[in-house]
Amino acid sequence: MTQVVELPLWLFVLIVLFAAVTFASHFLFPSVRWFFRRRLERAVTRLNERLTRPIEPFKLARRYDMIQRLIYDPEVTREIVNYANEHNVPENVAFEKARSYAREIVPSFSAVAYFSIGIRLARLLVNAIYTVWTGPKNEEIVRDIPRDATVVFIMNHRSNMDYVLVTYLAAQTSTLSYAVGEWARVWPLSRLIRMMGAYFIRRRSRGALYRKVLARYVQMATAGGVAQGIFPEGGLSLNGQLMPPKLGLLAYVLEGYDPEGRDVVFVPVAINYDRVLEDRVLIAAAARGDRRFGARISVVVRFILSKFWQGLRGRVTRFGTAAVAFGKPLSLRDFGPEKPVEDLADTLMSRIQEAMPVLAVPLVCDVLQRQSLPISEADLAARVKTVATQLQPQVPDVTFNNLAEAIHQALVQLRKHGVVAQVSEGWQVKTGQADVVSYYANSIALRSKMDAVAE
Repeated sequence: MTQVVELPLWLFVLIVLFAAVTFASHFLFPSVRWFFRRRLERAVTRLNERLTRPIEPFKLARRYDMIQRLIYDPEVTREIVNYANEHNVPENVAFEKARSYAREIVPSFSAVAYFSIGIRLARLLVNAIYTVWTGPKNEEIVRDIPRDATVVFIMNHRSNMDYVLVTYLAAQTSTLSYAVGEWARVWPLSRLIRMMGAYFIRRRSRGALYRKVLARYVQMATAGGVAQGIFPEGGLSLNGQLMPPKLGLLAYVLEGYDPEGRDVVFVPVAINYDRVLEDRVLIAAAARGDRRFGARISVVVRFILSKFWQGLRGRVTRFGTAAVAFGKPLSLRDFGPEKPVEDLADTLMSRIQEAMPVLAVPLVCDVLQRQSLPISEADLAARVKTVATQLQPQVPDVTFNNLAEAIHQALVQLRKHGVVAQVSEGWQVKTGQADVVSYYANSIALRSKMDAVAE
């Protein structure tokens, strides 16, 4: 017992390292985690005091616990057995498949990342690119929704800026959880998106097991009161119009609704822009008949950094207005959960269209697309005013009350974008740019026709 034992130096160092790791894992790390956990809980409590809709415990649960809860859900378990039988594999193989899907889907929400990093970056980026306009009834609409209801924002999808814009605007209300496609599964973007509470989905997956894992996560989040944002079009609009809704996520919400539990209140959200950053990329995709946008993350990062650099130098160049208006909410309990999901989707899309903001560039393009010859700015303003008057409830007051100046700025914006040119006779669409003009006019075309029919 008292004999001296000689050890090689490398072995002694290895033993010390193992001892240090064991000590840290059993005594130090739990204390550190407890310390930061307590600080986080106090920070969330302070946040919930100022949020219209507090962060629900479901969203704050540990990611590991949520994955375990999801893969041991009875409905998922039944689908695991079905998968094993259909593919002639052991059930433990099917179970690991379900676990991989759950890891892929479940986010790792961080309140610190969301409010300290995400919201600040979103605010800086949005204000560096656009002048933001919000509907005058937005706050009232959210405030009047019962506190015990789950809010699901149903949004049209014009640009990838939609995520940033709506997240920033909803920061005083609650935290939003989005379904994000494969485009964002790039490190480190994927890590940041998970920390912001978003969950990844495979748009083209047809496997029953994957769909069941995704459906149960959406249903658990909805039952847990997590505020969500859904783009029912399933992707960016390629022509500026509202696209036919895809029913997947809405169907999951409808199928999982418990009449005895929380009500689900859908809030239609209409988003429009004077300039969509990806407009020509989307138009080209529409012409090819595919959705291969070919955008590289490096290009996006360079653009964002250039806008921040402009802001630091006081040389901010904005691309007009970005507008967000909430439509009339729809209570699932009042609507009737037994109705087909198609009826629900059609009703929500109609309310989005009714709330669609009418901005200066779409108004100008709506008139220009019907012109074969150059038009003077005075004549253009007169025709735009006629359309704007018909759609006045959807036109921001700052635009309608200063229509002549708004029209002039819209023409300047379009000229910088290479869409129109000023000639001696007035303004005209440049050769090869008619599709861009139609793209912007399409955002209000249906609304304009609806008003014309009403008259």
